Amino acid sequence: MKVDLARELYKTWRDNSRKSHARDNQETQRLKIDDPQPLNAALSDLVSTRDWRQGIAEGSLFIEWLTVVGPEIGAHSTPIALVDGLLTIQASSSAWATQLTLMSSNLLSTISNSAPGALVEEIVVLPPNAPSWKKGIRTIRNSRGPRDTYG
Repeated sequence: MKVDLARELYKTWRDNSRKSHARDNQETQRLKIDDPQPLNAALSDLVSTRDWRQGIAEGSLFIEWLTVVGPEIGAHSTPIALVDGLLTIQASSSAWATQLTLMSSNLLSTISNSAPGALVEEIVVLPPNAPSWKKGIRTIRNSRGPRDTYG
């Protein structure tokens, strides 16, 4: 009885050591730098080691703006910058700027649901680029602009 128990223990130890040795060989084979690796694995490793996940999520927010906010809002707005959680959007008209400002809390929840990983805490909406009244030969330095011109 004791001989059979000893024999079984030895067989179990031998089988486990062979399995662990084979597993160690597979791991060392995977860790060789010169061996080709799948591109997906190499890119995933690069993104995780460089901590680029948030930057990629924020970049995809800009690329997929129309799908994130919808076609109607996307047609009248353009994301300009995302710095420290502050998303700056430029509207196509002052009416759309007002509308987007009023619905900024809804936009925040839509962005957080549709673009996970992008850190957006606040939204600032800019009106469209207005013409500058500060150019030309008949301007006064440090004046208030068109209010002075139109009496």
